[in-house]
Amino acid sequence: MPDQPSVQNDAAAPLFADYATDGFYDEMFAAPGEPRQAYAALHRRLLRMEPPAFASKARLAESAYLAQGITFAHDGRERPFPFDLLPRLIAAEEWAQVELGLAQRVRALDRFCQDIYGPARAIADGVLPRHLVVTCGGYQRAMVGVEPPLGRFVHLAGIDLVRDDAGRWLVLEDNVRSPSGMSYLVQNRTFMRRVFPEAFRGQIVEPVGHGPYLLLWALQAVAPVGVDNPRVVLLTPGPANAAYYDHAFLAQQMGIPLVEGRDMVVRNRRLYVKTTAGRERVDVVYRRIDDTFLDPASLRPDSLLGVAGLMQVVREGRVAICNAIGTGVADDKAIYAYMPDLIRYYLDEEPIIGQVPTYLPERDADRDYVLDHLERLFVKAVDGAGGHGMLAGAAASPEEREAFARRIAANPRAYIAQETVKLSRAPVLVNGGFRPRHVDLRPFVVYGRAPVVVPGGLTRVALREGSLVVNSSQGGGSKDTWVISG
Repeated sequence: MPDQPSVQNDAAAPLFADYATDGFYDEMFAAPGEPRQAYAALHRRLLRMEPPAFASKARLAESAYLAQGITFAHDGRERPFPFDLLPRLIAAEEWAQVELGLAQRVRALDRFCQDIYGPARAIADGVLPRHLVVTCGGYQRAMVGVEPPLGRFVHLAGIDLVRDDAGRWLVLEDNVRSPSGMSYLVQNRTFMRRVFPEAFRGQIVEPVGHGPYLLLWALQAVAPVGVDNPRVVLLTPGPANAAYYDHAFLAQQMGIPLVEGRDMVVRNRRLYVKTTAGRERVDVVYRRIDDTFLDPASLRPDSLLGVAGLMQVVREGRVAICNAIGTGVADDKAIYAYMPDLIRYYLDEEPIIGQVPTYLPERDADRDYVLDHLERLFVKAVDGAGGHGMLAGAAASPEEREAFARRIAANPRAYIAQETVKLSRAPVLVNGGFRPRHVDLRPFVVYGRAPVVVPGGLTRVALREGSLVVNSSQGGGSKDTWVISG
C-alpha cells in the first residue's frame, strides 16, 4: 500500500484528527477515512462520540484495573497493566484461517517435543542437526525416554503473530514452556463490557471468557491413566513473580488450588498437596515455574521453589506436568527457523501461516550476511524473552551494532537474526486523540485431546511512538481483541 495522508473525515475529526497510516498496514483503516468492514459499526459509533466522553471511559477502565490489582512487573515495580479502550477487530472469515494455522503449528510443536525426547527421527533423517537440539537452553536430558500422559507435551501455547505491510499474518515467536497472558485477555473483555457496553451493540463478538475453562478441560484430559476425577493444582513461584496476577486469576477461574512448592510433598512415589484436612493426591500440575526449579533432587539443587522427588513421579507416569518438562526446547529461537520444515516432516502439510525470514549465525553464510547487514536486521538471543537481549539494527547506534557483532562472532549459536517486519499499526488513545502504534497478537491454543484456539487473543501494543517492542515487561500495553462474526 502506498503512503497515505492523514485520515480526513469531517465527522471523525475530533478523535481521528491528524491520524496517519503512513504506508503501514493499519488494522482499522483500509484507506484514509475508510474503516475496514469489521470496524464499520464501531467506527460509526465513534463518530458520534466527543473526545472527552471516550477519554472519560478510558480513565474509568484504567482506574478499574488499578482497583482490581491487575498488574505486571515493569522495571522492578508492580504497575497497572496498560489497557487501550479501542478494541482490535478481526473478521470471522479471516480468523478461521488463522485458527487452522495455529492448530497446525501447535500439533507440530507437540510432535517435535515427543520426537526429540523419544526416537529422535527428525534428527536421524537430517531435518535438523542434533547439536542444535541438545544445546537449546530448554532441552532437558532428564526427559529422554519419558512419555507423558497421552504423549502430550504442549497443553497451552501462546503463538505470537504479527502482520506485515501487506497485511499477511506471520508467526513471530513460539511460546510453549509457560506462556503468560490469558488472564489479561479475559479481563480486557470484562472491562470493555463494563465501561464501553454500547460498543457491542449490533455486533456479534466471539466470547473469550471460557478460555480458563478450556485450559482446565485440557489439563484434566491429560491426567494419568485410571484417574477419573483428577485433582489439578497451579504451581506458582509466589507473589514476587512478575506474572503472579496471571497465576492467581487463572487458578481462581479454574477453581483449582494455587500452590507453591512448599505446599506439596512426594510420599510413596506420589505427589500430594498439604491441606488442613491432611495430604491429598495431585494428578495434574499446571506449572508456572521454569523446568530446572521444579525438583531440587533431580534438576537444580539450590531450588526453593519446587518439590523434591517430583521428577521420579513424572517418570513413572503418576502425575502430569503441564506444560511438560522440557518443552522449553521448542521456544529456542533457533528451532523457530526450522518450524516450516518440521511442519512438513511431522504433519505432511504445508505451513498455513508463514514466518519471518530468519538467519542462524552458526551457519557460515548466514553469519557473514548478518554481520554485513546489521543495520537492517533484528538480532535476538535464542533464549531471550520479554523483549530482552535484542538489537533493532535500524534504530541502534554504530557502537551498539559493533558490540552485537562481537557477541555474534564470539558465540554465534546464541543468536538469530530476522528481517525487520513493518509491523501493522492500530489507533491508540494518546493525549485525547488516536495515534498509530505498532501491535502484535498472542492467541492461546489449549491442547488436550485436540487443539482448541481461544477466539482472538491478547493484542499487545507498543505504547512508545515508533517502538516495535510490545512486551509488557518493556512497558507495552494491550487491547481487547474481537473476532466479529457478523
